[in-house]
Amino acid sequence: MTATLVTQDGVPIDAVHLPGRRELAIVVAHGFTLSWQKPMVWRVAQRFNAAAGVVTFDFRGHGRSGGRSTLGDKEIYDLDVAVHYARELGYRQVATVGFSMGGSVVLRHAALRGGVDAVVSVSGPGRWFYRDTVPMRKVHFVAEKRVGRLFARHFLQTRIASGGWDPEPLPPADAAARISPVPVLIVHGDKDVYFPPEHGRQLYASAREPKELWLIPGFGHAERATDDRLVDRIAAWAAGAVRLPHAVTGPRDTGRPAAPEPPAASERAAS
Repeated sequence: MTATLVTQDGVPIDAVHLPGRRELAIVVAHGFTLSWQKPMVWRVAQRFNAAAGVVTFDFRGHGRSGGRSTLGDKEIYDLDVAVHYARELGYRQVATVGFSMGGSVVLRHAALRGGVDAVVSVSGPGRWFYRDTVPMRKVHFVAEKRVGRLFARHFLQTRIASGGWDPEPLPPADAAARISPVPVLIVHGDKDVYFPPEHGRQLYASAREPKELWLIPGFGHAERATDDRLVDRIAAWAAGAVRLPHAVTGPRDTGRPAAPEPPAASERAAS
Protein backbone atom coordinates (compact mmCIF):
# COMPACT_ATOMS: atom_id res chain seq x y z
CA MET A 1 0.00 0.00 0.00
CA THR A 2 1.53 3.30 -1.08
CA ALA A 3 1.00 6.62 0.67
CA THR A 4 2.14 10.21 0.40
CA LEU A 5 3.36 11.51 3.74
CA VAL A 6 4.18 15.15 4.49
CA THR A 7 7.13 16.15 6.68
CA GLN A 8 7.04 18.90 9.29
CA ASP A 9 8.79 21.20 6.80
CA GLY A 10 6.20 20.48 4.10
CA VAL A 11 8.01 17.98 1.84
CA PRO A 12 5.86 15.20 0.32
CA ILE A 13 7.40 11.77 0.90
CA ASP A 14 6.49 8.75 -1.21
CA ALA A 15 6.13 5.71 1.07
CA VAL A 16 4.96 2.10 0.93
CA HIS A 17 3.67 -0.21 3.65
CA LEU A 18 4.11 -3.98 3.59
CA PRO A 19 1.71 -5.26 6.29
CA GLY A 20 2.85 -7.62 9.01
CA ARG A 21 2.07 -8.61 12.56
CA ARG A 22 1.51 -5.52 14.69
CA GLU A 23 4.23 -6.36 17.22
CA LEU A 24 7.02 -4.81 15.15
CA ALA A 25 7.52 -2.51 12.17
CA ILE A 26 10.88 -2.11 10.47
CA VAL A 27 11.30 1.26 8.78
CA VAL A 28 13.88 0.97 5.99
CA ALA A 29 15.93 4.06 5.03
CA HIS A 30 17.76 3.73 1.70
CA GLY A 31 21.12 5.00 0.56
CA PHE A 32 22.00 8.05 -1.53
CA THR A 33 20.63 8.05 -5.12
CA LEU A 34 18.38 5.06 -4.44
CA SER A 35 14.61 4.68 -4.02
CA TRP A 36 12.27 2.12 -2.48
CA GLN A 37 11.38 1.10 -6.04
CA LYS A 38 14.97 0.18 -6.91
CA PRO A 39 15.28 -3.63 -7.05
CA MET A 40 18.04 -3.83 -4.43
CA VAL A 41 16.02 -1.78 -1.92
CA TRP A 42 12.74 -3.53 -2.67
CA ARG A 43 14.37 -6.94 -2.25
CA VAL A 44 15.62 -5.96 1.22
CA ALA A 45 12.20 -4.56 2.20
CA GLN A 46 10.39 -7.69 1.05
CA ARG A 47 12.81 -9.92 2.95
CA PHE A 48 12.30 -7.90 6.15
CA ASN A 49 8.56 -8.35 5.61
CA ALA A 50 8.94 -12.07 6.31
CA ALA A 51 9.65 -11.13 9.94
CA ALA A 52 7.80 -7.84 10.51
CA GLY A 53 5.66 -5.15 9.02
CA VAL A 54 7.72 -2.82 6.83
CA VAL A 55 7.50 0.85 5.95
CA THR A 56 9.96 2.17 3.41
CA PHE A 57 10.06 5.43 1.52
CA ASP A 58 11.98 7.74 -0.79
CA PHE A 59 14.08 10.38 0.91
CA ARG A 60 13.52 13.98 -0.25
CA GLY A 61 15.01 14.61 -3.67
CA HIS A 62 14.83 10.90 -4.51
CA GLY A 63 12.33 8.95 -6.59
CA ARG A 64 8.79 10.28 -6.34
CA SER A 65 9.31 12.33 -3.18
CA GLY A 66 9.45 16.10 -3.37
CA GLY A 67 12.15 18.50 -2.28
CA ARG A 68 15.90 18.23 -2.70
CA SER A 69 18.41 15.98 -1.02
CA THR A 70 20.45 17.47 1.82
CA LEU A 71 22.62 14.34 2.10
CA GLY A 72 21.59 13.37 5.61
CA ASP A 73 20.65 16.68 7.23
CA LYS A 74 16.91 17.36 6.85
CA GLU A 75 16.33 13.73 5.96
CA ILE A 76 15.66 13.13 9.65
CA TYR A 77 12.26 14.77 9.00
CA ASP A 78 11.57 12.23 6.24
CA LEU A 79 12.37 9.32 8.52
CA ASP A 80 10.38 10.88 11.34
CA VAL A 81 7.18 11.04 9.31
CA ALA A 82 7.70 7.40 8.24
CA VAL A 83 8.13 6.33 11.88
CA HIS A 84 4.96 8.22 12.85
CA TYR A 85 3.16 6.53 9.96
CA ALA A 86 4.17 3.11 11.30
CA ARG A 87 2.80 4.07 14.70
CA GLU A 88 -0.46 5.26 13.13
CA LEU A 89 -0.76 1.90 11.39
CA GLY A 90 -0.88 0.29 14.83
CA TYR A 91 2.62 -1.16 15.23
CA ARG A 92 3.58 -1.34 18.90
CA GLN A 93 7.34 -1.24 18.38
CA VAL A 94 9.38 0.35 15.62
CA ALA A 95 12.96 -0.34 14.56
CA THR A 96 14.75 1.78 11.99
CA VAL A 97 17.27 0.23 9.59
CA GLY A 98 19.34 2.57 7.43
CA PHE A 99 21.90 1.92 4.71
CA SER A 100 24.83 4.24 3.89
CA MET A 101 23.32 7.76 3.93
CA GLY A 102 20.27 6.18 5.53
CA GLY A 103 22.60 4.70 8.13
CA SER A 104 23.63 8.18 9.22
CA VAL A 105 20.00 9.34 9.18
CA VAL A 106 18.72 6.60 11.52
CA LEU A 107 21.40 7.52 14.07
CA ARG A 108 20.73 11.24 13.84
CA HIS A 109 16.97 10.71 13.96
CA ALA A 110 17.19 8.55 17.10
CA ALA A 111 19.37 11.17 18.77
CA LEU A 112 17.42 14.26 17.75
CA ARG A 113 13.82 13.07 17.34
CA GLY A 114 13.52 9.79 19.23
CA GLY A 115 10.40 7.65 19.23
CA VAL A 116 11.99 4.37 18.10
CA ASP A 117 12.71 1.11 19.91
CA ALA A 118 15.86 -0.06 18.10
CA VAL A 119 18.28 1.35 15.53
CA VAL A 120 20.42 -0.40 12.91
CA SER A 121 23.02 1.48 10.85
CA VAL A 122 24.48 -0.48 7.92
CA SER A 123 27.56 0.85 6.09
CA GLY A 124 27.12 4.31 7.54
CA PRO A 125 29.77 7.04 7.83
CA GLY A 126 31.27 7.83 11.20
CA ARG A 127 31.96 11.45 10.25
CA TRP A 128 31.24 14.02 7.55
CA PHE A 129 33.41 15.16 4.62
CA TYR A 130 35.23 11.85 4.20
CA ARG A 131 37.11 11.85 0.86
CA ASP A 132 39.75 9.18 1.25
CA THR A 133 38.19 6.69 -1.17
CA VAL A 134 37.54 7.17 -4.89
CA PRO A 135 33.77 6.53 -4.60
CA MET A 136 33.44 9.17 -1.89
CA ARG A 137 35.38 11.72 -3.93
CA LYS A 138 32.85 11.09 -6.70
CA VAL A 139 29.97 11.59 -4.26
CA HIS A 140 31.44 14.93 -3.18
CA PHE A 141 31.82 15.99 -6.82
CA VAL A 142 28.17 15.15 -7.50
CA ALA A 143 27.00 17.04 -4.43
CA GLU A 144 29.25 20.08 -4.60
CA LYS A 145 29.57 20.89 -8.31
CA ARG A 146 26.77 22.22 -10.48
CA VAL A 147 27.61 19.79 -13.27
CA GLY A 148 27.57 16.97 -10.72
CA ARG A 149 24.12 17.94 -9.50
CA LEU A 150 22.87 18.11 -13.08
CA PHE A 151 24.26 14.64 -13.70
CA ALA A 152 22.54 13.33 -10.56
CA ARG A 153 19.23 14.89 -11.58
CA HIS A 154 19.18 13.55 -15.13
CA PHE A 155 20.90 10.18 -14.76
CA LEU A 156 20.44 9.19 -11.12
CA GLN A 157 16.95 10.66 -10.58
CA THR A 158 18.29 12.49 -7.55
CA ARG A 159 17.75 16.21 -6.98
CA ILE A 160 20.36 17.73 -4.68
CA ALA A 161 20.15 21.04 -2.83
CA SER A 162 22.87 23.56 -3.66
CA GLY A 163 24.70 25.71 -1.15
CA GLY A 164 25.91 23.05 1.26
CA TRP A 165 25.11 22.79 4.97
CA ASP A 166 24.54 25.81 7.19
CA PRO A 167 24.91 25.00 10.01
CA GLU A 168 26.75 21.69 9.83
CA PRO A 169 24.49 18.84 11.03
CA LEU A 170 25.25 16.77 14.10
CA PRO A 171 27.84 14.19 12.93
CA PRO A 172 26.83 10.50 12.97
CA ALA A 173 29.29 9.46 15.71
CA ASP A 174 28.13 12.30 17.95
CA ALA A 175 24.54 11.20 17.31
CA ALA A 176 25.38 7.60 18.20
CA ALA A 177 26.50 8.80 21.63
CA ARG A 178 23.02 10.17 22.37
CA ILE A 179 20.81 7.18 21.50
CA SER A 180 21.05 5.12 24.70
CA PRO A 181 19.03 3.49 26.24
CA VAL A 182 17.64 2.55 22.82
CA PRO A 183 19.62 -0.46 21.49
CA VAL A 184 21.84 0.22 18.48
CA LEU A 185 23.47 -2.19 16.04
CA ILE A 186 26.33 -1.09 13.79
CA VAL A 187 26.88 -3.29 10.72
CA HIS A 188 29.95 -2.73 8.57
CA GLY A 189 32.01 -4.67 6.07
CA ASP A 190 35.77 -5.00 5.76
CA LYS A 191 35.36 -4.67 1.96
CA ASP A 192 33.39 -1.41 2.00
CA VAL A 193 34.75 0.72 -0.86
CA TYR A 194 33.02 3.90 0.37
CA PHE A 195 33.64 3.90 4.12
CA PRO A 196 36.40 1.62 5.50
CA PRO A 197 35.78 -0.37 8.70
CA GLU A 198 37.18 2.48 10.82
CA HIS A 199 33.83 4.23 10.31
CA GLY A 200 31.90 1.36 11.84
CA ARG A 201 34.35 1.19 14.72
CA GLN A 202 34.03 4.93 15.28
CA LEU A 203 30.24 4.70 15.48
CA TYR A 204 30.43 1.76 17.87
CA ALA A 205 33.02 3.44 20.09
CA SER A 206 30.84 6.54 20.35
CA ALA A 207 27.62 4.68 21.13
CA ARG A 208 26.63 3.74 24.67
CA GLU A 209 25.16 0.44 25.85
CA PRO A 210 23.16 -1.44 24.76
CA LYS A 211 25.10 -1.68 21.51
CA GLU A 212 26.61 -4.23 19.12
CA LEU A 213 29.08 -4.10 16.25
CA TRP A 214 29.03 -6.65 13.45
CA LEU A 215 32.21 -6.22 11.43
CA ILE A 216 31.58 -8.70 8.63
CA PRO A 217 34.44 -10.24 6.64
CA GLY A 218 33.94 -9.95 2.88
CA PHE A 219 30.93 -7.64 3.16
CA GLY A 220 30.89 -4.64 0.81
CA HIS A 221 28.63 -1.60 0.93
CA ALA A 222 25.00 -1.15 1.92
CA GLU A 223 22.03 -2.60 0.01
CA ARG A 224 24.06 -3.80 -2.94
CA ALA A 225 26.09 -6.14 -0.71
CA THR A 226 23.25 -7.17 1.61
CA ASP A 227 22.01 -10.74 1.10
CA ASP A 228 18.99 -12.55 2.53
CA ARG A 229 21.04 -14.09 5.33
CA LEU A 230 22.14 -10.70 6.61
CA VAL A 231 18.60 -9.29 6.36
CA ASP A 232 17.32 -12.23 8.40
CA ARG A 233 20.02 -11.72 11.04
CA ILE A 234 19.22 -8.00 11.32
CA ALA A 235 15.49 -8.75 11.59
CA ALA A 236 16.14 -11.28 14.34
CA TRP A 237 18.37 -8.80 16.19
CA ALA A 238 15.70 -6.09 15.94
CA ALA A 239 12.98 -8.43 17.21
CA GLY A 240 15.12 -9.24 20.24
CA ALA A 241 16.33 -5.70 20.83
CA VAL A 242 12.86 -4.16 21.05
CA ARG A 243 12.11 -6.51 23.96
CA LEU A 244 14.93 -5.03 26.05
CA PRO A 245 13.75 -2.86 28.99
CA HIS A 246 14.00 0.70 27.74
CA ALA A 247 11.58 3.55 27.26
CA VAL A 248 10.68 5.06 23.92
CA THR A 249 11.33 8.77 24.26
CA GLY A 250 10.61 11.93 22.38
CA PRO A 251 13.12 14.49 21.06
CA ARG A 252 16.38 14.60 22.96
CA ASP A 253 17.98 17.67 24.54
CA THR A 254 20.72 18.06 21.94
CA GLY A 255 22.61 20.53 24.09
CA ARG A 256 23.24 17.96 26.81
CA PRO A 257 26.70 16.33 26.75
CA ALA A 258 26.83 12.58 26.37
CA ALA A 259 27.40 10.57 29.55
CA PRO A 260 30.74 8.78 29.96
CA GLU A 261 31.14 5.48 28.14
CA PRO A 262 30.20 2.61 30.48
CA PRO A 263 32.68 -0.25 30.94
CA ALA A 264 32.35 -3.77 29.52
CA ALA A 265 31.32 -2.76 26.01
CA SER A 266 31.94 -5.74 23.74
CA GLU A 267 32.77 -5.70 20.05
CA ARG A 268 31.30 -8.65 18.20
CA ALA A 269 32.81 -9.82 14.93
CA ALA A 270 30.40 -11.55 12.58
CA SER A 271 31.23 -13.89 9.76
